Amino acid sequence: MNKEEDILLKEGKMLPVMEHFYTLQGEGAHTGKAAYFIRLGGCDVGCHWCDVKESWDPELHPLMNAEEIAETAARHCKTIVLTGGEPLMWNLDILTSRLKELGCTVHIETSGAYPMSGQLDWITLSPKKTGLPKEEIYQKANELKVIIFNQHDFTFAQEQAAKVSENCKLYLQSEWSKRNDMYPKITDFILENPEWQASVQTHKYLNIP
Repeated sequence: MNKEEDILLKEGKMLPVMEHFYTLQGEGAHTGKAAYFIRLGGCDVGCHWCDVKESWDPELHPLMNAEEIAETAARHCKTIVLTGGEPLMWNLDILTSRLKELGCTVHIETSGAYPMSGQLDWITLSPKKTGLPKEEIYQKANELKVIIFNQHDFTFAQEQAAKVSENCKLYLQSEWSKRNDMYPKITDFILENPEWQASVQTHKYLNIP
């Protein structure tokens, strides 16, 4: 990356885009809705079970003009999901401003480990023990989605739920490779704690992106 590209990246005029595609939202409160996904490269939270580790190194992914990618997305759908990687590593002001100008609703999925930027309509906070969220995001989160990999993750989920607003939706989602073991435990937990809901990666069952 040259100096000029580095400046454009910091300003949010260019962003490292791993992929972008039109599909159905597979998880959480908006499951089943048509959405255009913009997956940004770059993440240092380091979840060992991450299913998109190829997103971690931002230099592997081409820098794209933020306004142009917004215009491409908006031609397909008015519900846009920013994901990663960790999208809040980058300045999202220009991307989201253009999306809003084009009449889009902007969703984001984030670990919350970086300061917030951009105009966001729906925040899915998916906290990770390896890089805890900034305090500022808890009260702004619309849904809390905790990935369940082991038994201790239920305790972690309750600790995180204590920090979000009372209007925040609470979801437990099994790590994909553990789903046969963990969904029975998630079911039992929710029956005892009905403020929670189960989230399932329906896109993997549907065999779509």
